Amino acid sequence: MAEMYEAVVIGSGFGGGISACRLSKKWPGKVLVLERGKRYPMGSFARTPHAFSRNFWNLPEEGRKRPRQMKDEEGHGLFDIRNYRKMDVVLSAGLGGGSLIYANVFMEPPDDVFDERWPASCGKAHLAPYYRLAKEVLGSRPIPQNDDPRRQILRTKLFQQVAGELGRDSKLVDINVFFGNDFQNPLAIGEQARNRYGAVQTSCVYCAECDVGCNTHSKNTIDLNYLHVAEHRYGAEIRTEHLAERIVPVNERGEDDPLADGSHGYRVALYNLTRGGRLLESVLTRRVMVSAGTLGSNELLLRCRDVFKTLPRISGRLGQRFSGNGDFLSFALEGNRAADPNYGPVITQRIDFNLFKDFKKDQAFILEDASYPAFGAWFVEGVKPRFMHLQAIALWLRNAWGRFIKGTSPGSVGWALGDLLSGDLSYKTSVMLCMGLDRSNGVISLDEYGAATVDWPQKDSMQLYDAIVDACKSFGKAVKTKDFFVLPTWHPPIRKNVSVHPLGGCVLADSAAEGVTSAERATFGQVFGYRNLYVADGAIVPTAVGANPTATISALSEMVAEGITGISPDADL
Repeated sequence: MAEMYEAVVIGSGFGGGISACRLSKKWPGKVLVLERGKRYPMGSFARTPHAFSRNFWNLPEEGRKRPRQMKDEEGHGLFDIRNYRKMDVVLSAGLGGGSLIYANVFMEPPDDVFDERWPASCGKAHLAPYYRLAKEVLGSRPIPQNDDPRRQILRTKLFQQVAGELGRDSKLVDINVFFGNDFQNPLAIGEQARNRYGAVQTSCVYCAECDVGCNTHSKNTIDLNYLHVAEHRYGAEIRTEHLAERIVPVNERGEDDPLADGSHGYRVALYNLTRGGRLLESVLTRRVMVSAGTLGSNELLLRCRDVFKTLPRISGRLGQRFSGNGDFLSFALEGNRAADPNYGPVITQRIDFNLFKDFKKDQAFILEDASYPAFGAWFVEGVKPRFMHLQAIALWLRNAWGRFIKGTSPGSVGWALGDLLSGDLSYKTSVMLCMGLDRSNGVISLDEYGAATVDWPQKDSMQLYDAIVDACKSFGKAVKTKDFFVLPTWHPPIRKNVSVHPLGGCVLADSAAEGVTSAERATFGQVFGYRNLYVADGAIVPTAVGANPTATISALSEMVAEGITGISPDADL
């Protein structure tokens, strides 16, 4: 029989990265991490139109329908966009998982989120020390506040002003962004240093490119802390561009045995995508950590249970209690105040709407400021609906012929005309990202291709979405927007949500009749019916959390790893 790994970790996002680090500390050199995406060294994220066109995940080997089939070498991109009937989901593929494209926010949900659907073992009080631990590792802090004009973010101040005008509480959020190792004295913008774990990072350059991959490594992504330590300190083996296909229990002789309970380990079959992904390889391991993200983990386990029949004991609750975390995106175009959404970290502060104060279960959400890269602003200006055809003329009048036109100084009629015609659509546009407590009652299942699909009962959460739209419209009125709109997919007849925070499907519970993974501290995160088979990612979260879920996923994953290793975790890793 081939030599066994002590653990195979499938996925490398927050759950997978934390698991890889903690398990490889317990078993140095005996942990294997499988990641379907690529490594992204500093400066390697796509920025040109040509590169972006090949920056999507599209693999025929996965058996999924796609609008356009790509060649294998073009299909290993960063973004994986899934289209379902009432909800689209944006995922990430790469070493670091969702941390490569997340918006950095670390936020603990309020106590009210932890309702009767949350097992007592992972209530807020039990999670508190793990929240603190993950926050320290991920370097969470608000944006530095000092007199440096380059650190002044206009939209942060604008959102704070509007919150006051609407009578809502607002505060800066903690973000996982590198401003140096000394929280009291940030490094100069653009200066590089090694973080406390030895990885080289750049003090944030305020480029607003967090969500498309940080080319300066200013984001505290998982590959720069937990995974970095797992690989470089504890000898974890990381195989990128390797896609896990199935998990099979083995018996005492190391033979595949679907009737086994995992006591003797597992064989993990995988595709090596660097070789075209057409032939299955396999590895043996004593334990498996499934951390492929909410949709990836559910899909893998559903296929093992229902298609391959290798894990038939998994609970019938698999795939249930899916949530989009109430995600919603809208825009207030050309307000009466500068927003400058192309500068600074993607999110800096939040406005509370009945989540942290005056809790309302079906209308509890937060509204966060958001930004997009400067290169996106050029596109926005180029498709400006009003005076679009006069852009070039306006610039020509203001600049090349300005000396011949009387009254082109600031404040004059000529200057005002030029300002009207050019350059302010993006500068005065506010981007509003909301998330809240949806009903968490969706279902993930397999379609006829064996791929994950989502049944989202949107109507059940309409009270939340209606409240979000009303709040965003109120924001638009406050800034006297010229046009308010939500994503086009929200309008009839399509009427779709878009989520970047899918949760649930393998939820923690006290029994297999209620969920998929054990909430008992001794077996925390272990799949009911099996030994040494665990899940640690957004799939185990019992409900929407309203806030950005990174903090909660990280805290739960630390708990899972502690139960496996028996080692009390610390921030030194």
